[in-house]
This record gives sequence, C-alpha cells and structure tokens, in this order.
Amino acid sequence: MIPHENRAVDHSATGCTTRVVLVDDHTLVREGVREILESQSDIVVVSEAANSGDGIAQVAQHRPDIVLLDVELPGGEPTETVTRMRELSPSSQIIILSMYDGPQLLRKLINVGIRGYLLKSVDGQELVAAIRSVHRGSDRMVLAVSRESLGQLQSSADDVLSARELEILKLVAQALSNSQISTRLMITEATVKRHLRNVFVKLGAVSRIDAVNKAIAASLINPPHGQVNRRLKTG
Repeated sequence: MIPHENRAVDHSATGCTTRVVLVDDHTLVREGVREILESQSDIVVVSEAANSGDGIAQVAQHRPDIVLLDVELPGGEPTETVTRMRELSPSSQIIILSMYDGPQLLRKLINVGIRGYLLKSVDGQELVAAIRSVHRGSDRMVLAVSRESLGQLQSSADDVLSARELEILKLVAQALSNSQISTRLMITEATVKRHLRNVFVKLGAVSRIDAVNKAIAASLINPPHGQVNRRLKTG
C-alpha cells in the first residue's frame, strides 16, 4: 500500500478557490496531475491517496470541492467508492480519471452521481477546464471519452433511463421549471438537477429542449399537447 500524502496549504496565501483530493495508485500519475493543477492560481491539491479506503478517508476529512478518482484502485469497486464518498461529503463533486473507455462502467458511475469522466489521454488544459466547469456548478456533465462510447451510451438510453428520470423528463416536456418539478414530485430542486444531468448525458443532449426532442424521437416519452417549444424553462 502506498500511503496518502497530506499537504498543508495556506489558502489565504494562495487565494485558492478549488480544493482537490487526488486518488490514484500510481505515484507518477499523482505527481504529474498535481503539478498541472498547482500551476493554476485557483486550484490546490489538499490531499492524495493511493487506494479506495484511503481516498474515502481523505474525502471525509477534507470535504474537497473536487475529487479526481482513478477507477482502477486497489481496495474497492468504483461505484461503491463513489457512493461512499458522496455519502460522507455530499458537496464534493467527483470526476473520474481512467484508462478504460467503456459505456457499461460509465453508465454505472453516472447513476451513482459522478460529474465527469475523463480518459487519461486528455491534456492538462482539458483537465483544468473540466475541474473549473464542474466546480462552477453547471448542470452539464463533463465527458472526454471516445465517440464510440458516447454513441453506445446514447443508443441504449432506453435501457438506462430510470423511472424517475423519465418522470422528470415528462414534466420538462410540459414546460415545468426545476422548481415546479421539485414541488410536484416532492423532491429537492438539487435532486431534479442531478437527474436532468444524467438524462442529458444518457441522451447526448445539450439542452432541455434537445433532451425532450430526443426522448420523443426514441419513443421514450409521448409528445406533450402540441410540440415542445422554446417556452421550456431553464429552471
């Protein structure tokens, strides 16, 4: 086991706004990623870990803004690791870094709440941009995978959309806002947004209207009275 490395950071001195926990079992990878991130004035790596158990412990202790997580870690299955991290630090957003490019694992990880999935072939600028995008709280998920994986993910959307996601999408098609949907279903607005993020990724959609139109085209939902139009609210 490679022990994690905790790093004391003076946040007032750095002016850092994005705190990252880096979890990867390869020391050289951690060193390279840390060097890229800490060359940015607004990002700092507050802790590192080399296995699932240590990663979960560091996320619980530091409650970072972002977790960069390798999927091939000793000590835990990736969906279980993500689930546990989200339970212990709900505000932490998890971005996967992986050598593996396959839609099956990607679907599973989306369903447990990741906010990004990046292949390790991405360059430093793409990694930094993904972290900033997720930390800003955008409803969109950040993906950097092959066209083939995205195509398979989209083509099998009818198999992976959950009953709740379909329910929410039907209400979106009726031009309800996120706030109205949350009231109708008696769930939080944050939960509505999370489900919609998942829907966007699964359908390959870039907007609410696009998601509804693609779902209708795939016969996942029935068209509302009249055609979906630009009255759809952004929530």
